[in-house]
Amino acid sequence: MKIFRRHLNRQLGARTLWRADFRPRESLQPPCLTLGYVILSRLIRSLLLFSAATAQDFSNIRIERFTTGFLYTEGPVWSEEGFLLYSDVPAGRIWTAVPGKKPVVYREVSGGAHGNDFDSQGRLFTCEATARRVTRTDRRGKIEVIAENWEGKRLNAPNDIVVRRDGHAWFSDPAFGSQADARELDFYGVYHIPPKGPIELVARPQGRPNGLALSANGRMLYVTNADERNVRVYDLDRSGKASGERVLISGTAGPANGICVDEKGSIFVMATGVQFHAPDGKHLYTAEMPEAPSNCTFGDEDLMTLYITARTSIYRIRWDVKGAVQH
Repeated sequence: MKIFRRHLNRQLGARTLWRADFRPRESLQPPCLTLGYVILSRLIRSLLLFSAATAQDFSNIRIERFTTGFLYTEGPVWSEEGFLLYSDVPAGRIWTAVPGKKPVVYREVSGGAHGNDFDSQGRLFTCEATARRVTRTDRRGKIEVIAENWEGKRLNAPNDIVVRRDGHAWFSDPAFGSQADARELDFYGVYHIPPKGPIELVARPQGRPNGLALSANGRMLYVTNADERNVRVYDLDRSGKASGERVLISGTAGPANGICVDEKGSIFVMATGVQFHAPDGKHLYTAEMPEAPSNCTFGDEDLMTLYITARTSIYRIRWDVKGAVQH
């Protein structure tokens, strides 16, 4: 019975609203009843996936401009202190914006900041593409370099990062445009930064890895690939080790950029418009944007607003499910 429960939990994973945690006495479970549990679990799983895919009425989606006046926005992340933080990449700045107020410069010289994320302690993790490093900024503003090379060679151009609530972090390291001319590594990478210890290489995809996201329970890592136009997913254990690499979404319309996930496992891919996918990867809907989207995050007090960075502006969409936020 223990084996069955582990198998069922593995099958359900982060995509369901409940887990198999029942513990009936084995002496009372005839084979036919065990088979009944298997059939019932698969039926419930299918119903929950169907419910997650059909709960949203896409005809009611409204895209609102949140703020504008930038060169190229990227790396949005919502702070528990009530503001949105994001990068203006060509300008080399990081900004914060409180709904209803004018944006404020958070960091004047950002090292070409792209992706950002907060950890559970409120520290800011940033991928500095131009400086070719990953930094962590504490609440007092002190900046610490936590990754800048692999096996003695400088990173390509760190792009996006996610931090799990236990302190483990993962980042992508592609190279776009002129960044490719200065590469020391002969591959593109996805890396793991443990809370303690050196960084670890997770994957070396053929195409360039781009956006990253974590499932609500932190047990799955989603990685978009701009060249292959797909989304891969990895299983994560407690120590941050990744396994079970597989392609979940194939053939995105346009290069796959940023990505985020809600608490029910729905997936939002920034490509040609905002592409909505069911937890099993099925494409459901594409919301056309005034500008090409680059990345996304969930924010506001209820974490039910999807904030989207897109060229010169940031947009937002109200959603009916909370975002899968780790901090």
